[in-house]
Amino acid sequence: MTDHLRLGVNIDHVATVRNARGGVYPDPVRAALVAADAGADGITAHLREDRRHITDDDIARLSAELTIPLNLEMAATEEMLGVAMRHRPHAACIVPEKREERTTEGGLDAAGQHNHLAPMVRELGAAGVRVSLFIEPDARQIDAAVRLGVPVVELHTGRYAELDGEARAQELRRLADAAALAAKNGIEVHAGHGLTYDNVGPIAAIPQVRELNIGHFLIGEAIFVGLDESVRAMREAMDAARG
Repeated sequence: MTDHLRLGVNIDHVATVRNARGGVYPDPVRAALVAADAGADGITAHLREDRRHITDDDIARLSAELTIPLNLEMAATEEMLGVAMRHRPHAACIVPEKREERTTEGGLDAAGQHNHLAPMVRELGAAGVRVSLFIEPDARQIDAAVRLGVPVVELHTGRYAELDGEARAQELRRLADAAALAAKNGIEVHAGHGLTYDNVGPIAAIPQVRELNIGHFLIGEAIFVGLDESVRAMREAMDAARG
């Protein structure tokens, strides 16, 4: 197939490096602009409740300076809803969040949190923010997304990335089945977490997936080759798999 698979670059861990010294360098906004020039279709930033990497000022600057879409990852809290309503990013991806985790561990339980999520989804949607839910590739969670009326789901690929052999093949089938089910119900499918040059191909080849969000690997690879090159190489790997 020849349709364009979008690449969203998560710049959280540029901020992680900056915050290690408490200064202003390296600047995640500069990283976002470099990624855009290198072929990123959007920028993702997760404003965590503890502000461990991205800050409120980063979101304000990204909102002002980006010429490509900003995807704000956010916990389902009133505080984060307020941030999203203030900045009105192109998209808001609701993710699970625990203070003790190093990174997002697993998908959101949209089925179990329906009543909590529903008013947030409505308010964001009414404000023109495209809402997505970061979920496991599970029919129950897809059904919850349908009932919540979200236009997008992002499938968690972390388990796929950690496995190998037949176990990885089984998880890939799970992801493909979930993508097909979501698309059948009119929901756009994104995917992300733990993707690298080596494992992105089979995910990029799932025909219903419209966007991949990749961050930690690209920022890590940039230490060796530069951010421009790491983004371009991922873009090439995705296009090769898609083609």
